[in-house]
Amino acid sequence: MSELTAKENIKTADTVKRITATAVMAALTTLMTAYIFHIPVGVNGGYVHLGDTMIYLAAAFLPLPYACAAGAIGGGLADLLTAPVWAPATIIIKMLICLPFSSKGTKLVTKRNVVALFLAFAISATGYYIAEGIIYGNWIAPAASIPGNLVQIGVAAVLVLPIAEVVRRAIRR
Repeated sequence: MSELTAKENIKTADTVKRITATAVMAALTTLMTAYIFHIPVGVNGGYVHLGDTMIYLAAAFLPLPYACAAGAIGGGLADLLTAPVWAPATIIIKMLICLPFSSKGTKLVTKRNVVALFLAFAISATGYYIAEGIIYGNWIAPAASIPGNLVQIGVAAVLVLPIAEVVRRAIRR
């Protein structure tokens, strides 16, 4: 009986650690999206931010359901604070951009996760194009915001690689 209790305690501790890491990544995503390095670009009210960088990082080290929760909660809260009309689309898109990543290995930067950056890029650009089409009621106006979306997504993809390396080195210590 005590062996079973010990296993249950370990499983509970792992779950608590994952939930805590999810909450921290969601909070970092919100802060990095809404307040830190928040530079407006494009014509749709979009902006360059580091929030997607935090989502990519979460997707590389958290199991998929936790990464999706961190992305959806963090991105959704940021939009509720800055541009509420985008929150429903952001919640869906930020969950979807986590799907191509893997946290199964011991490394944050893997071939799969580098390829995942390009897939997340396509998912995000397509998702926001569709969201704008729905919000604005036409499919031509959203084309004007594609360059701004590409800059935002590209900046996050480029920045996550050195940030992941810093995190990896910090974890090693």
